[in-house]
Amino acid sequence: METLAGTLVRLIAHAVRLVVLVCGCLAPTAAHADDTLRIGSKRFTEAYILAQVLAQTAEAGSKSKTEVKAGLGNTAIVYEALRSGAIDLYPEYTGTIDLEILKNPAPTSIEAMTRQLAPLGFGIAVPLGFNNGYALAMRGADADRLGIKSLSDLARHSELKLGLSNEFIGRADGWRGLAQRYELPHKPVGLDHGIAFDAIAKGQIDVTDIYTTDAQIEKMSLRVLADDRGYFPRYEAVLLYRLDVPTRFPLAWKALQTLAGTIDERAMIAMNARAEIKGVPFEQIARDHLAGEAKTMGERRGVWAKLVGPDLGRLTLQHLWLVAASVAAAALIGIPLALLVAPYPRVRVSVLGATGLLQTIPSLALLAALISWLGIIGTVPALIALTLYALLPIMRNTCTGVAEISTGLIDAARALGLSNGLRLRLIELPLALPTIIAGVRTAAVIAVGTATIAAFIGAGGYGERIVTGLALNDGALLLAGALPAALMAVACELLFEGFEAAIRRRRGIEAK
Repeated sequence: METLAGTLVRLIAHAVRLVVLVCGCLAPTAAHADDTLRIGSKRFTEAYILAQVLAQTAEAGSKSKTEVKAGLGNTAIVYEALRSGAIDLYPEYTGTIDLEILKNPAPTSIEAMTRQLAPLGFGIAVPLGFNNGYALAMRGADADRLGIKSLSDLARHSELKLGLSNEFIGRADGWRGLAQRYELPHKPVGLDHGIAFDAIAKGQIDVTDIYTTDAQIEKMSLRVLADDRGYFPRYEAVLLYRLDVPTRFPLAWKALQTLAGTIDERAMIAMNARAEIKGVPFEQIARDHLAGEAKTMGERRGVWAKLVGPDLGRLTLQHLWLVAASVAAAALIGIPLALLVAPYPRVRVSVLGATGLLQTIPSLALLAALISWLGIIGTVPALIALTLYALLPIMRNTCTGVAEISTGLIDAARALGLSNGLRLRLIELPLALPTIIAGVRTAAVIAVGTATIAAFIGAGGYGERIVTGLALNDGALLLAGALPAALMAVACELLFEGFEAAIRRRRGIEAK
């Protein structure tokens, strides 16, 4: 038993090392050109728009290239991207920096935050000119009917159902402290910020957390509840940047400083409205704002316009790369490992059980663990996660294909004096090949769907549209991301079907 356990541990350790090695080799280089300013953003409307404003300003004022890594996720993921050097700066808010990143027990000044950030290699600069605070809101008609104007009033209505964003529930300056300050008896449910507006409109929830610059407040006639006990700090929009940015990109930094005080709350609400209500692209909204042009809302783009948008080619290549690289890595690791353990039933069961256990880990949890472990975001952790998910069908089918080979053939090969290597190459692999290919086929189709999670950590693919669609509660954009992924899955099926048919025809010819 100890020998089997030791063998299993060694096999799993080697498999993990191979996953990291192969994905690191297959992934595009993580190193970035020194002349590329990388700008990140969180996953909500305003952050997408501000990232484009920053990128276009930097490019216009310098010769530096910019790369926008939009929709990276919540504060923890974007800050990790900044810490690891995957991005150089991103739009952030003073209250979040103070309480969520620096973990200060009470709000402090920008000067104090600057002193705390300096030893970490970060700085605060370029106050953009508006405050986007947290608040709770409910339907205006219900607020009037129940006489609710403030959070203190809300505490007397425990029957109301609260639906809050998961980040707000977990933040240091979020639900827990708010509930204590106002003695709120409610038990909130967690949901995506973009979906919350749809839920409150349909009466599925009564109260949700909002940003004070959300365009949906006026559109949906929501009542923003007064923070009468002063719980929430100020959330002034600023840039959180790496301290070497002004030195590395002097012209771009000088251009970014011209944005100080140029966006007030009314302008930000108007830009958010163009994105959320009419679906105007973020790049266009930023371009119009920087040009000083007062734009009308415009016509909302339909599914077809979003489906064949200018980003389709880029997203297709990224998604195809993620699928092909992860399945190739899983095949390079899984097939030899399965062939190694196939003759030993107890070890085989243990190894397949371990790979099966990987399937039970939620994808976002696995990505978060990989980001913490590797200290980077983007393609490499996404490829490792997809590779681990692709291992099970490949290894299971390889073991099944070998097990189905007639023992008589194996005995005959041994009687002829064939070595284990020759027997594997000339008999076992050719006979097991159709079953192995079926496993790779299954892994590829699964990977097409699973690869959409890569967008949550800046690895691109069709998931970018899905993530943005969730943030905007835009069903057309969600469909524009889901349909190409479904078509790619069908294309994978047809490709492997043709490959398997070619193998069958070749075997038929050889048999004659």
